[in-house]
Amino acid sequence: MKDLPKPSALAQRTVPVSTKIYDRNGILLYTIFKDQNRTPVAISEIPLNVRLATIAIEDAEFYSHPGFSIRGITRALIKDVREGKLSGGSTITQQLVKNTLLTPEKTLVRKLKEIVLAIQVELKYDKNEILEMYLNEVPYGGTTYGIKEAAKTYFNKDVKDLTLAEAALLAGLPKSPSRYSPATSDSVVSLARQKDVLNLMRINGYITEEQKKEAENEKLSFAEIRTEIKAPHFVFYVKELLEERYGRGMVESGGLEVVTTLDLNIQNLAEQIVKDEVEQLKTLNVSNGAVVVLDPKTGEILAMVGSKDYFDINADGNVNVAIRPRQPGSSIKVVNYAYALSNGLTAATIINDSPVTFNVEGQSPYTPKNYEGGFRGNLTLRSALAESRNIPAVKVLASYGVKNMMEMGQKMGITTWRDPQNYGLSLTLGGGDVTLLELARVYATVANYGKRPEIESILKVTDSKGKVLEEFTCKESHDPLIAQASATDSATKNQIYKDCPGEKVLDPRVAFIITDILRDNSARSPSFGANSLLVVPKHNEVAVKTGTSNNLRDNLTVGYTQDYVVAVWIGNNDNSEMSRVASGVTGATPIWNKIMSALLAEKPSAAWSIPEKLTQLPICPLTGTLACEECPIKMEWFLEENKPEKACNPEWFRADENSQDQKENPEPSQDETIFENSQSFDNFLEEQFRKKKKPRPNN
Repeated sequence: MKDLPKPSALAQRTVPVSTKIYDRNGILLYTIFKDQNRTPVAISEIPLNVRLATIAIEDAEFYSHPGFSIRGITRALIKDVREGKLSGGSTITQQLVKNTLLTPEKTLVRKLKEIVLAIQVELKYDKNEILEMYLNEVPYGGTTYGIKEAAKTYFNKDVKDLTLAEAALLAGLPKSPSRYSPATSDSVVSLARQKDVLNLMRINGYITEEQKKEAENEKLSFAEIRTEIKAPHFVFYVKELLEERYGRGMVESGGLEVVTTLDLNIQNLAEQIVKDEVEQLKTLNVSNGAVVVLDPKTGEILAMVGSKDYFDINADGNVNVAIRPRQPGSSIKVVNYAYALSNGLTAATIINDSPVTFNVEGQSPYTPKNYEGGFRGNLTLRSALAESRNIPAVKVLASYGVKNMMEMGQKMGITTWRDPQNYGLSLTLGGGDVTLLELARVYATVANYGKRPEIESILKVTDSKGKVLEEFTCKESHDPLIAQASATDSATKNQIYKDCPGEKVLDPRVAFIITDILRDNSARSPSFGANSLLVVPKHNEVAVKTGTSNNLRDNLTVGYTQDYVVAVWIGNNDNSEMSRVASGVTGATPIWNKIMSALLAEKPSAAWSIPEKLTQLPICPLTGTLACEECPIKMEWFLEENKPEKACNPEWFRADENSQDQKENPEPSQDETIFENSQSFDNFLEEQFRKKKKPRPNN
């Protein structure tokens, strides 16, 4: 008996406790555990009927014996003699000791230890403390341990809501869960065991005959016994983060309570839309889709759909495409133009959309092509970006350099771009892989006026004792500052969300101009049409960009408001090509439109705040200069220090009465002449930025 454990070890021992992962509104997403799924519960939260049912079937003398029962031991000895083996006769206290402090072998010495320890435990703890420990320790079948998880597993209820009939059934399980569990046995067997419990409760005076009959006649509604998980891709994304921070052991057995950023309503909406829309795209050889929804101000993940069906094994549905690098297509052009607008170009700059071939030493000649194969001639930067013209984007990248675009992308949140030697001019067309989550972060940076948010998936983590281990603190929509904020407040002075983690990596004025371009339906209409699914009715604040990889393996749509970034991808996990029809506004865009429309359905249109030192001027879209007579006028935004000084010449647009040729071909502006080929484009840029040898800082 020298090696007898101390009774105090009962309270000091570390009991494996399941980790719970919840959405932001407290809805359980998943329970993580290793071997034992257990959630402790205080005795005060366990209904009296639940306690009495257990006592009736396991240890009717519980409140009167000193830890062991002479009567029980006598019965067990008689049985042992008859059957020739050592059996039970254990009280609740003995069972607790046996399950927690002793080894499971059946020997006389161990039985004596059990009795001695039971007496010591009774001297150290009161009866309710012992009963609480027992009800939290006892197995109820499979990986279910403790009465709280048993109530959830078998009836999908909290223990406090169990009926007498349900309590009686659960009380009968610990003796032999595999025999009596309704999940593994005939219901006749489990109900017969339930009646035994009710009968003993009646005999011991715990319930009346009427209560007994009523419970026996109650039709039990069992929960479906299966592994429940909501938002599986997101849950395992969070689980991996938790294991990095706290270790696998803590996550599987430490009883963490994890409140995540996920909004299950948005998640369910996105999952269903992806499933429905991808099903309709089967004929276009599209088998999968993914979605990320972020709050651009806080970086919180509101939804993450990693595939159309996590449980589709044949299609590798468990692969989370939202965090797998894929080609972003033209959706990445915003990074290229963000750098260009930060370093001299304006939304009115004229870029020539015409055939061009780039000769790079050591590489094959590169001839970019527009999606449909045609050319548009001279375009403003606004039109080039809004219409997603490839050739102008490549010309801009060729002028500023791949390295600068890469660095801008890294600042905006891309981690997959590392060595500039691995990329060429196709980078602006999607030649560098990016995850959908990081692409959403890039757009969140623009939506957040140039402040790159940190991606957040966890709001709060507490341990099994209730101690807060981490908590995400950031101003939310109920904050007084937000309630008092005016839509006309300067973005550079606005204090909303000032405490959110993140870094200012882009001039807020540049971010505003990009947003203004991407929400300009008239600017994109020549290529996409005026009534495309890129338009969300009654919400002209929505900015959006599409992208398709040149090999037709990836199609994306990313759009945003001040409250949401919605990024959508469609394609195939095996990287096979889609039909050419599955692109532009026919692939990912319908999914994007349905999600964004649902998110904004009950919200009013919200104007974008105008940053300081940003001015709007009338321009001539044919020349990129200030407006003049004879040229159609359009309003355009400029950085104060980069606004045009000269107007166009009306003579350029007036036809000479004696020259029909001039009527049909008015004298071009200097800009129009210059942009006839790529070499002159380079010369133009060199001239334009001769005085800007040092690019302005981006933050």
